[in-house]
Amino acid sequence: MPAGTAPVDPAAHVADLADFITASPSSYHAAEEVARRLQAAGFERLDEAEAWPTGPGRRVVVRDGAVIAWVQPEGADAVTPFRILGAHTDSPGFKLKPNPSSESAGLLQAAVEIYGGPLMNSWLDRELELAGRIATADGRVHLVRTGPLLRIPQLAIHLDREANKHLTLDRQRHVQPIWGAGEEGDLLALLGGFAGVLGTDIVGHDLVVADTAAPARFGLDDVFFAAGRMDNLTSVHAGLVGLLATPADAPHVSVLAAFDHEELGSESRSGAAGPFLVDVLARIADGLGAGDEDRRRAFAGSWLLSSDAGHAVHPNYPEKHDPVNRPVLGGGPLLKLNANQRYASDAVGSALWAGVCERAGVPTQPFVSNNQVPCGSTIGPISATRLGIRTVDIGAPLLSMHSAREVAHVDDLAALGGAVTAFFAG
Repeated sequence: MPAGTAPVDPAAHVADLADFITASPSSYHAAEEVARRLQAAGFERLDEAEAWPTGPGRRVVVRDGAVIAWVQPEGADAVTPFRILGAHTDSPGFKLKPNPSSESAGLLQAAVEIYGGPLMNSWLDRELELAGRIATADGRVHLVRTGPLLRIPQLAIHLDREANKHLTLDRQRHVQPIWGAGEEGDLLALLGGFAGVLGTDIVGHDLVVADTAAPARFGLDDVFFAAGRMDNLTSVHAGLVGLLATPADAPHVSVLAAFDHEELGSESRSGAAGPFLVDVLARIADGLGAGDEDRRRAFAGSWLLSSDAGHAVHPNYPEKHDPVNRPVLGGGPLLKLNANQRYASDAVGSALWAGVCERAGVPTQPFVSNNQVPCGSTIGPISATRLGIRTVDIGAPLLSMHSAREVAHVDDLAALGGAVTAFFAG
């Protein structure tokens, strides 16, 4: 029996997770925050357009809103396997449209479109910000965030007496936020001010709406943790924690791959269905002198944990869940299974995950969907198909998934960090 890894302290873990979420209002901020933390810990940031070093080392590369980092140990060779933690940086919500400024009833509004599948009513009556990147005419890209600027006001109950029975939001008419009063206002000029550029110099933007409420613990003994974007920054953070703890003599190359656009299907240059991870693994293998056969041998001995948030049983809607497999908050990270391959876990992967959790000293619990309530999918099946690497779908259980503010149990978040650390330890 291999020695266990040191347990992760729940209070310290969620405090650091809160800081990470606060620093990551958009996928672009999340990727940069991962890179910033890793560089502070001695990782070397690489440029995809430059030649990469080939010896052992700790490295990170950012592509738009995605980030991949790895630890290449001493003694790695052409057939050294990989251990990969896959996650995603984006979350469902709203994205700013071109020509975003408008006026109605004496109020300035921002034109937004739906991004992914948010629980739209949860975004009402919150102080929101715009965050992401802007591109200027000189070819530069700037990260921006506004702080509290927007709000989607709900219609008063006096004007819709049936709202508590059947609140229905029109995706075009009812979710356009207000950001000012008056008849004139230039949102792009305001955004340019946050970046120190003229609004007229902005030639493109990728900006999303984010809740500005700070993450918080609550409940008896502060056992619960509430925050936006836990789907799926909980997994990105766990991967970051595990990668930073990876021993220099690990028998594999440890990789954190945090992709963008999972909420849209992952089909982009920075998504899991795109070439980013394939490109990085190929360049690592090339630096190790691997030919095609060597690379296939390395992949045959590799593992990928696809870590994404999953559902705990909701106490007010227990009928929505499987009647036998009942994952609960505080019961440990999930092993996600699906007969129709919406998740990539199988019996062999389940055994690997059980061993990882045993080594970490944390509990785990299976998740399968109710047959009448089909589940979503993850990057797991996509990555397994792209790479042929054995893949296991796991993640932290949540309530209120895809809400502007989701809920987890503190112990589950720490346990996920401990399990990922054990996975990278080998």
